[in-house]
Amino acid sequence: MLFTDVSSDRAVKAFGKAGFKIISRGKHIGMSDGTRRLTIPGHKRLNPYTLKAITKDAGLTDEEFRKLL
Repeated sequence: MLFTDVSSDRAVKAFGKAGFKIISRGKHIGMSDGTRRLTIPGHKRLNPYTLKAITKDAGLTDEEFRKLL
């Protein structure tokens, strides 16, 4: 499943619910849960394929991520 119209702020909140914390902020937002590190582009609308790859890197399924949104 591809997610459309998801902003970086909304994605950061969702990954925060999954246990990730912001470790750096600039053009990109760095998040970590202690073992995994995510880099989220700071855009108003994330590319659906980029978001799918970030979700996979976080170890989440599409369904788990959808529930966090």
